[in-house]
Amino acid sequence: MSDAPGTGGPPPPHRFGTGEPFSVGLEEELLLVDADTLALSHVADTVLPGTDLPRERIDHEAFLAELEVRSEPCGSVGEAIGQLAEGRAAAAGAGATLMAVGLHPNAELFDVKLVQSERYERVERQMRGLIKRTPECALHVHVGLPDTDAAVAAMNGLRELLPLLHGLGANSPFWFGADSGMASSRAAVIRAYPGRGIPPVLDSWDDYLAALDAVRAGGGPMDHTMVWWDARPQPRLGTVELREVDVQTDLESAGAIAALGRAIARRAAEAPPSSTAPEQALHWSSFRAARDGLDAEIYYDGGPQPLREVAARVVAELDGEDPELEGVKRIVRDGNGADRQRAAHERGGMPGLLRYLADVTRGLTRGLTPEGSDPKPR
Repeated sequence: MSDAPGTGGPPPPHRFGTGEPFSVGLEEELLLVDADTLALSHVADTVLPGTDLPRERIDHEAFLAELEVRSEPCGSVGEAIGQLAEGRAAAAGAGATLMAVGLHPNAELFDVKLVQSERYERVERQMRGLIKRTPECALHVHVGLPDTDAAVAAMNGLRELLPLLHGLGANSPFWFGADSGMASSRAAVIRAYPGRGIPPVLDSWDDYLAALDAVRAGGGPMDHTMVWWDARPQPRLGTVELREVDVQTDLESAGAIAALGRAIARRAAEAPPSSTAPEQALHWSSFRAARDGLDAEIYYDGGPQPLREVAARVVAELDGEDPELEGVKRIVRDGNGADRQRAAHERGGMPGLLRYLADVTRGLTRGLTPEGSDPKPR
């Protein structure tokens, strides 16, 4: 990040229209943990050389106790999820024990080591102790768009339904050894960073460029990739990126959320929204979704609605867009990641929860229902 205010600068070059329209690319951030204790393990530098995938598919994130696994741009969500599975397997083959969870449930405060790179040194200079609290992990969904107008429309469409996506994907109820009372305690951690949260309404691509100028004028980053809205354009990739959903422990849930994000973006690009939700309504709805998960009431169609009902309505409207959308119905029926974590903790305490998370990440079980029934072997 820039250490001083600044305005102007050349607009970021974009690659919209250079790839297949509405392709999907996924990124998931995964914790590295000790095989025996399941505590954070700061070993990314030793794991990465042992993987058999290129750095475009698996690489560092900010923390040495974390990896980022990526797919290539794919024509289907199922194909992209398959590539994430390959990335998890490659890391395991290099000796890693992985945990796909928004926050490690009982990591100690400040148990953090940062990757040594110019980018993360800049982030540390700006964020100081904020980035040294605990590693956090998200699922990112990139949707390829044919042009800047479609990118703006897709951004506005995703903006309207960010609280729904946040509630479906909430997967971090525990932090620092205790139940936070939130469905996504990670949401509370990341909101401390500047510029996070609901993006502005964009009227045009020039409006996006003006928003970047305003960020810089206030002393924010000159680098547009450090503007961390919950959904944002990624001009260099030609995509719009859904950023701030908790990483999903099981890949079936990741596929469902990715399919929903892609379908929302595509519908908005093809039929741009004619109205926009009030900024404050979405901010409060996003908090309620992070706090209450599937039990939240969120703003939709002019007022507060139960999140489960919003999910059913949106999926019905998008019926036929992607078979992976059936997974959204499963999340609503069986519980999100936060519900499943609490079921695992109720059954086995913190040791049982940690083992559950590691085993589901590895693909050994499908996980628990909120009622705590036995995991289903794969």
